[in-house]
Amino acid sequence: MSTAPETDLPENLLDEGAGDDAEQDEQRPLKIDASLHGQRLDRALAACLAEFSRSYLQQRIEAGDVLLDGAVAAKASIKVRLGQQVLITLRETPQSRAFVPQDLPIETVYVDEHLRVIHKPAGLVVHPAPGNWQGTLLNGLLALDPVVQDLPRAGIVHRLDKDTSGLMVVARTRAAMDALVRMIAAREVSRQYLAIGHRGWPGTPERVVEAAIGRDPGHRLRMAVVDLSRQPGKTARTTFQCLDQNAQACLVRCILHTGRTHQIRVHMAHIGHPLLGDGMYGGTSLAGMERQALHAWRLAFAHPFTGAAQVWTAALPEDMQQALQALGLRYNEPD
Repeated sequence: MSTAPETDLPENLLDEGAGDDAEQDEQRPLKIDASLHGQRLDRALAACLAEFSRSYLQQRIEAGDVLLDGAVAAKASIKVRLGQQVLITLRETPQSRAFVPQDLPIETVYVDEHLRVIHKPAGLVVHPAPGNWQGTLLNGLLALDPVVQDLPRAGIVHRLDKDTSGLMVVARTRAAMDALVRMIAAREVSRQYLAIGHRGWPGTPERVVEAAIGRDPGHRLRMAVVDLSRQPGKTARTTFQCLDQNAQACLVRCILHTGRTHQIRVHMAHIGHPLLGDGMYGGTSLAGMERQALHAWRLAFAHPFTGAAQVWTAALPEDMQQALQALGLRYNEPD
């Protein structure tokens, strides 16, 4: 599989049919030809076994599962020679079981021959990753739509955090995937969210936040607003429009102009309104919200093949509606 934007997942993993028993491990003999002479062992293996990721092959080397001329290869950086005989044992790992179809409830909002728009529920992980190798949106798409089995990441071109609900578009063909990736990079896909933040909203209802985002130097699992003259990061811009507010909380429409990791969550915390339920960025449980109060409400773009303007919206999920009611905030669907 090739790489799609904003993913850090293992690629080219073992087939789903592999099992835990040793007799189901696969051994493959290889011979180093002239084109690979002098290459690192892991690079040579990756060239011969294109269906597996280099990181997976490095794991096999480190585990002693690669023999060079009958001897265990000591390390991945060994330079191979013309005519050497290689024997690699391919074993199943949690990653190797990631890309399997699983029947999961996925709500389709729209589908045609090129793309599908889905409504992701809160709690569903988008991509397989450590701790969530199965039961993800990717697994569900593989079962729902067999045509995506030949696409990188099953056609997923962007993502939502596990506990964020709302609309996502996925491709059903390689041409559609390439087009959507280009459109997202060119900021031709409009994504709007609804969020509930802590505390009242002071000043004018609309506020534009331009603040670069990078890895939090004090907490590597979090993102943070950073000074690009001193820390690595990327520019980020979000427009916030307060729809209703009181002393406890504010209902805010969020319009993304860039697509950085945790962008809305970081920017809302930065301006003093961390999301309800978002413990990572300073929010706390309030009005029954136990997950971050963030919903991908609106998705709009010109269809990559017909050119027709497409707009989809998804109503607020029940937990956010109940929170608004408990807080005494009014919700009228934005224009």
